[in-house]
Amino acid sequence: MNTERERLIRQRIDESLKPDFLELIDDSHMHVGHGAKGGHYNIKVISNAFTDKSMLQRHRLVYNAVGDLMTTEIHAFSIDAKTPTEVQTEN
Repeated sequence: MNTERERLIRQRIDESLKPDFLELIDDSHMHVGHGAKGGHYNIKVISNAFTDKSMLQRHRLVYNAVGDLMTTEIHAFSIDAKTPTEVQTEN
């Protein structure tokens, strides 16, 4: 677990996407030994920033938010990006 890395990821997503909900799960322990630099993460983001955006556009917003961390601190990112309305509809 790299708490500084996680703090940076959270900070950048918070600043860029102003999420209603952000869950960051570090799955790096499942990928030990294959020589990757950076962590493996599952992220769930609920934000109005995703309104009227395709899934590809939503993923780009998340990638843009973390920016250079994708080449240094993050090796893999699984993204679940939804709007608050979509979450309410599911429940």
